[in-house]
Amino acid sequence: MTSVQSNQLDALKFGTEQFIADDDFVTRLNSGRSLRVKLGIDPTASDIHLGFAVVLNKLRQFQDRGHTAVLILGDFTALVGDPSGRSKTRPRLSVDEVNANAMTYVDQITDILDPAQLEVRRNSEWFGPMGMDGVLDLTSRYTVARMLERDDFANRYRSGTPISVSEFLYPLMQGWDSVMVEADVELGGTDQLFNLLVGRDLQRQMSQPAQAIVTMPLLEGLDGVNKMSKSLGNYVGVREPGAEQFGKIMSIPDELIGRYARDAATWPEHVLIPFLEGLDSGALHPNAAKRSVARAVVERYHGTGAGQTAEAAFDRVFKDGSVPDDIAVVRVSASRTQPEAVVDLLVEFGLAPSKREARRLIEQGGVRIDGEKVLREGAMVVPGAKSQTFRVGKRRWMRLEAE
Repeated sequence: MTSVQSNQLDALKFGTEQFIADDDFVTRLNSGRSLRVKLGIDPTASDIHLGFAVVLNKLRQFQDRGHTAVLILGDFTALVGDPSGRSKTRPRLSVDEVNANAMTYVDQITDILDPAQLEVRRNSEWFGPMGMDGVLDLTSRYTVARMLERDDFANRYRSGTPISVSEFLYPLMQGWDSVMVEADVELGGTDQLFNLLVGRDLQRQMSQPAQAIVTMPLLEGLDGVNKMSKSLGNYVGVREPGAEQFGKIMSIPDELIGRYARDAATWPEHVLIPFLEGLDSGALHPNAAKRSVARAVVERYHGTGAGQTAEAAFDRVFKDGSVPDDIAVVRVSASRTQPEAVVDLLVEFGLAPSKREARRLIEQGGVRIDGEKVLREGAMVVPGAKSQTFRVGKRRWMRLEAE
C-alpha cells in the first residue's frame, strides 16, 4: 500500500469506533473507482441533530475522497421500527408521518452532504413489491438462534418482555438494503453493529463482496447522560439558530467537552489532538474549550463568521442581561382574551417538548415572563392582551405579540 493509500485509509478510520473490513475492501478502496457508501435512516422524526450528524459527517468524508453516498430512506423499515438499543417495542408510525419526515430529512441532509455525489433511495422500491414469497425467502436466511445473539433481543427474552416477529425482520430488511444497492461500505452508530453484520452475511449469500462496516460513537445529549434525542429535549438541531446552538453547547457538562470536540466540531486530527491534550492537561480552561467547540459547530452549519456572531449574542445575554436581538416573535390572535395556562403555552410555542417538562421547568424556577419568575405550575396569562417576553432556562426566548 502506498503512503497516499495508507493516508486515505487512516483518515477514514479516524474518529470511528469500529472499522471492519476484509482484505478485498482495501483492494476496492485502492482501485480508483468510486465506492458505494451506504447509510440507512428511518424517518422517525422531523429534525436532524448533532448526534445524527456524527455519522453524516463521516459520510461526507467519503464523498470528499470521490466516493458516492447512498442514502437509504427507510420508508418501509420505519413502519417496522428499529429495535436497536430498545427495551420494548417501538410504536408504529403511519405512512403519512414517515413520508413527511422523509422530505424534511433530505432537505436538511444536503446541508452536510454533497448533493452531486448523493444517491437517495427508498427501500419501499424493493420491499413494496416483494410479496410473501420474497418475505419467506428472506426470513429463511437467518435463524432465531442468531437473532437472539443480539443483546437487546436476548435481554428482552430473558426478562419476558415481548418481542414482535416484525422486529426480527428489521435486521434482515436493513441487510437486504445492502444487497439491493450493492454497498461497498455501510455506516452506522455503535448500536447498529448487529444490523450491519447481517448485511455482510446476506451479501455473501448473494455472491456479493461483503461490505466494510464503519461504526461511529453515539453522542450524549445536553444532559450528559442519555443519547441525544429530540424526544428527550437534550438535543442541538443542525438548523437551529446559531445563537441557540452556541448557548446549548455552553451548557454541556465539562466532562463532555472532549466528546463534542471529537464528534460535533468536525475538526481534522491535527487540530483535534492538541485541543484534547490541552483539555486533559488543564492548559485549556473548560469555558474557553466550550467556546471553541461552540464556535466550530455554529460555523459548520451557518458559515464562516457565524460562530463569532453567536458568541457575541451569547455574551450580550449572559453578561449584560440583555434580551437577544434575534428573539423569536410569535403572533397570536388578539381575540385570545381568556386566561390560558403557561404550561400549555410553553408546549404550544415549542419552548418545552411536553407538559411534563414544562411543569418541571416551572418547578425549578426556569420560566420567566417579562423578567418575572413564574412561581406556580397553574399560572395563567392572557396571550392576546399585550406583548409578553418568555424566557425558558438560559437560552430559549420568545416574544408573544397580539395581532
